[in-house]
Amino acid sequence: MSLLPRFALNRHRAQEKALEQQVTALRSALDQCKGMAKRWTEVRLEVMAIIAIVFMALGFALGVYREPLQRSAGAALATVGIGSSRPDFKTVNAVFQKGEYPAALRLAQPLADEGDARAQSIVAQIHYRGRGVPQSDTEAATWFRRAADQGDALAQFYLGVMYNEGRGVPQDYAEAAKWYRLAADQGDAQAQYNLGLSYARGEGVTPDPIAAHMWLNLAAARFPAADSRGRTAATRNRDNVAGEMSSDQLVEAQRRAREWKPKTPQVSASDG
Repeated sequence: MSLLPRFALNRHRAQEKALEQQVTALRSALDQCKGMAKRWTEVRLEVMAIIAIVFMALGFALGVYREPLQRSAGAALATVGIGSSRPDFKTVNAVFQKGEYPAALRLAQPLADEGDARAQSIVAQIHYRGRGVPQSDTEAATWFRRAADQGDALAQFYLGVMYNEGRGVPQDYAEAAKWYRLAADQGDAQAQYNLGLSYARGEGVTPDPIAAHMWLNLAAARFPAADSRGRTAATRNRDNVAGEMSSDQLVEAQRRAREWKPKTPQVSASDG
């Protein structure tokens, strides 16, 4: 028997074996890659889930930050395609009331740009007081006007103050009284107080002791109990006005105050 065929056969088998080893190595490498990819996905999801749990746990622990943190968790999960996130006004207001003004501005600005009057009012207040941004009466007046035009009582009150003091807008007592009246009609105690003083002094309106007494009387009743300063000022000024009124005028003022009811927000026609 010739040795060549056998050699040839052994050589063929050796090639097959080498090929099998290569295939096995490739399969092993492929399985390893699949395992690593799967593990990476699992790890990524585990990490994001842990982040979400930590955010939520911190939120419950910190109370007022619960919703912002939960939304932050949602935003983190959204990066891997899980859930979505969008701040609402309740979240914005909670951050603002906490005094986190830069964060409140970041959250409020997109809503304000979209026309949310309450968010516009927050943006205006931040600029008005220079909280976390350079103080700007012009910027504040712009945002207060946008919110006030949509019927936001707080913005209407602030805009009245700005016209009364000439901050960011030309001083105009009549315009101030106009905005005070819109806010006062909705039940804003500070606006009612300022409007009462306007009628008592004849600033921007015709002097009217009956109207002055009515609005000051309403303000005294509507200032929160915690605002003793506001209540005291309204009561004192009401009584001062009453001292200059006839009994008939006083009866009429008291009747108007009793029958007064807050009005729904009114959208103002903007006049520039």
